[in-house]
Amino acid sequence: MKVLLYSEGKKLFSKSGVGRALKHQMIALEKVGVAYTTDEEDNYDLAHINTIGPGGEKVLKKSRKSGLPVIYHTHTTFEDFRNSFMFSNSLAPLIKRRIKRLYSSADFLISPSEYTRDLVRGYGVNLPIKVISNGVDNEKFTGNAFLAESFRKQYGIEGPLVISVGLPFSRKGVVDFCDIAADKPDIRFFWFGAKITSLLPAKIKKLLNHPPKNVIFPGFVPQETIMGAYSACDAFFFPSYEENEGIVVLEALSMEAPILIRDIPVYRGWMRSEENCLKGRDNRELSFLLDRLVADKKLAGKLTSTGKETALERDLSIIGQKLKNTYLEVLEKR
Repeated sequence: MKVLLYSEGKKLFSKSGVGRALKHQMIALEKVGVAYTTDEEDNYDLAHINTIGPGGEKVLKKSRKSGLPVIYHTHTTFEDFRNSFMFSNSLAPLIKRRIKRLYSSADFLISPSEYTRDLVRGYGVNLPIKVISNGVDNEKFTGNAFLAESFRKQYGIEGPLVISVGLPFSRKGVVDFCDIAADKPDIRFFWFGAKITSLLPAKIKKLLNHPPKNVIFPGFVPQETIMGAYSACDAFFFPSYEENEGIVVLEALSMEAPILIRDIPVYRGWMRSEENCLKGRDNRELSFLLDRLVADKKLAGKLTSTGKETALERDLSIIGQKLKNTYLEVLEKR
């Protein structure tokens, strides 16, 4: 069995969740001995498509014409496309129709969460769907005291540190992050993620250029820097309004960073407030909980210990076996 792992726009998507998901799939399959290719011109037995652009559609049609089964990974939804790039809200209804058509044309779907599966079902897509987490590399993402010290030294941080990771979209809560930070001048806030300013709305560009004095946007940085920040932080604060799983949340769990997230449907059932994270419903509550998390080291320790267990349940070795079983199931039905 040889699988095509396909994602288009690799340069752009490499800095996004979809790009990270593709990399995770590659590592996961290597761990369980499944051969794969990322070259659509190569020979393969099954196509696993991650994106909904023209390249993904081309691979879909080519595979179907050749009698090869296709699995579509439902990373993209109408809900998470909105409030991202310029004109995303205007394009979202068109994207929704495209999503329904492409996903319905596959043989099988994989969703990164039960929430995303239910969204796709709500579009009227009736194919079999299996929920498989994007997973996390627990061997790689582990707390590192040396990197933590290096990060704090590099940026001259002596007091509390709060971080977030992701593309600086309104949907991700970047405006809320800055609003809450502005009320806490004694805490340093960092938001890591590629700025891609040519595609961002004017409001977000202005925020990136003129953030509160205690907020830094370093942009896209080497993974070692991110790991240093995870290791050094007093809180990983991710106020996103919409996610299909949240790979950075998985990384924060694995790095044993104390986590504060917005209480949104995608986290229900696996991110449990007061057990492996804290959850807030609105900015007022998030602000209160952030102060609590930064101040209460005993609480932080409890959350990170349970959080690591959550990450281990989603290790890439486990995800690889789930992907392998799914591929075999789809191939057997052809």
